[in-house]
Amino acid sequence: YALGGLAVGESAAQRLRVIDWIAPLLPKDRPRYLMGVGTPLDLVEAVARGLDQFDCVLPTRMGRHGIAYTDDGMLRLKRAEFISDQRPVDASTPSPAMRVSRGYLHHLLKSGEHLGGTLLSLHNLAYYRQLMARCRAAIRAGRFVAFAEAFRQRYRIDAEADPEAGRSGD
Repeated sequence: YALGGLAVGESAAQRLRVIDWIAPLLPKDRPRYLMGVGTPLDLVEAVARGLDQFDCVLPTRMGRHGIAYTDDGMLRLKRAEFISDQRPVDASTPSPAMRVSRGYLHHLLKSGEHLGGTLLSLHNLAYYRQLMARCRAAIRAGRFVAFAEAFRQRYRIDAEADPEAGRSGD
């Protein structure tokens, strides 16, 4: 069963109200698929409402625009603050991007090298895979409510916007 037509301009609060209204009507013994919705916070909120499957272009689109997802929110690696940053993009997410520094990723992105976007896309896909594995583990352990609340508290949504918006510092 699929729920679509969301993430086309409505606010996150409006989207959650629609999901809250429709999700209980879907059979619990069948896969429940949310189409085209997909920030990390969106996924955690959807899992909390009983949805099982997701697809979205965001991990790769944002990677191509120089953005990495982490548990703390989005890193906009085109910003000047990352020029000399020697830390990996996210030490807790195994991907090819963790082998290079944020500063090097910044250089690749600002130089127009496609490798930067490719590495960040791979990182974001690995991050999403890991996030969903953590959701499944929390559900199996009976601690998903606590997991979701901790994720909500840590994840910064202030930067979740179109990568073309607010381009200061790019």
